[in-house]
Amino acid sequence: MHSIHKIGKSFWYMTPISLTDRPVLAMVVGENKTLMIDAGNSEDHANYFLNEMKKREISNPEIVVLTHWHWDHIFGLSALTNAVSIASSETKSEMEKLLPFSWTDEAIDERVKEGIEIEFCAKAIKEEFKKHRDIKITLPDMTIEKRAEIDLGGVSCIVQHVGGDHAADSVIVYIKEEKVLFLADCIYAKMYAPKVHYTVQETLRLLDVLESFAAETYILSHQGPISKEEFNKEVAMLRTIAKLTDLCEGNEQKITKEYEHQVNRELTEDEIETITYFVNGF
Repeated sequence: MHSIHKIGKSFWYMTPISLTDRPVLAMVVGENKTLMIDAGNSEDHANYFLNEMKKREISNPEIVVLTHWHWDHIFGLSALTNAVSIASSETKSEMEKLLPFSWTDEAIDERVKEGIEIEFCAKAIKEEFKKHRDIKITLPDMTIEKRAEIDLGGVSCIVQHVGGDHAADSVIVYIKEEKVLFLADCIYAKMYAPKVHYTVQETLRLLDVLESFAAETYILSHQGPISKEEFNKEVAMLRTIAKLTDLCEGNEQKITKEYEHQVNRELTEDEIETITYFVNGF
């Protein structure tokens, strides 16, 4: 089940659900306008969030920002007919590629065979759209190249294209007054590839950009909020493994041994997986 939470005076979010790969949805409520972050993985997902917001006397958004093109963040956009949608120009280009697709089980399975779709997403789409498969790809109304600042009245959002291995079109949303940085999926590994992976240079570049924001709370789309301390730990792990991958020239055993030596303990599942992802991308 989803649950709704509030951070500060203006930021609301709904928790994710892993079975159908529903990511976090968020609302930034200003004195003049309301901005929604991501459109959800279906109209049902988007409408559920809007209804929960209505119960809390928050009106439907005038603006919706799409963080990247992956299905779980955009399939609900067709339900947000009265909102102006904003995305990076790269997100719009990637979404245009989805327009001719059929969403029957057979068509999805065929795209998995061809390497266009991945099994994880195929399974989640079938789970989310069990009763019907009425999927409409709605393109964003406006695009940004690098950065935009949106004043909602008493609270403002910086929307910035940051890229990253997970999706080159990724944007983040920084809610200045709340010191909340909505990372979406940008810090995750690339999944649409023969092997799930991170690359050294792209990871280090992205982390430099993310660390330039004076955030205190970070929102990851498939986990929820983490503190600055937790974010710093994640960054330290990614930086260290990235640099060791370079130093050890992608040798998994050497990286693991060196990292174990540095942290002086047994590695967690997450750390072992992260090392594998960097090796895959080397």
